[in-house]
Amino acid sequence: MPRPPQEFDFWYAVNNTEVLELPRSRLETFGSTLINYRLVTELMDAVGQVRIREGRIQAFRPEILTPQSFLESPLSEGFHSGQAEDFIRWLREHESDLTLLKYGFKIRQETTTESIVHDTVENVVDRVRADLKSKEDPLAALVLGVDEPWEVCLLKLLYEVVRLSAPGNARDLRADPDGTRHEIEKAFRLAANDRSRLAPLAALLTRLGKFKEYEDRFYALVRSHTS
Repeated sequence: MPRPPQEFDFWYAVNNTEVLELPRSRLETFGSTLINYRLVTELMDAVGQVRIREGRIQAFRPEILTPQSFLESPLSEGFHSGQAEDFIRWLREHESDLTLLKYGFKIRQETTTESIVHDTVENVVDRVRADLKSKEDPLAALVLGVDEPWEVCLLKLLYEVVRLSAPGNARDLRADPDGTRHEIEKAFRLAANDRSRLAPLAALLTRLGKFKEYEDRFYALVRSHTS
């Protein structure tokens, strides 16, 4: 049976996409990340013409996928109810041994621009790569793909980014599941350089019920600003 056209187009794009440059920085664990991509594609109906798309993809803060949220997610569709319950039971039993993460992404269409140049794709790739390196953007990516459906090329980029980021994100989340420690450390760094940030730091510690735990460190920071 022949594949439906949309399925054929999807796998055609996947198999003809190459991620040439990945972001040097991994995705943020406790915040969103903006990936700045350049996508180079040859026009399908013209010889010697190459399209360069430039835009941003927003990666949202990753979340730990609990056994219960897995059961409620589309990932569990296809399991019969008994099979799903058995799998969730297994996940709960091995929860300490693995961390499943959920990532969310948005292609920011309002930032997407494109241009067409008359040259070989090899020359265009070389120029774009050189331009990216000159900007030294740690979140820049370069992809060589197909002109249609070009969005699928970005999915392959996201797959590679997640593959490289997930181990570090998982370690961070296991150590600080709700991001409280990260938020406190960030507030301390701000207050260390700006006396006016001491009051917001104290308010944060109080709101989180952590003031007693960080009391000595807080007052040591206060004294450092008055000495």
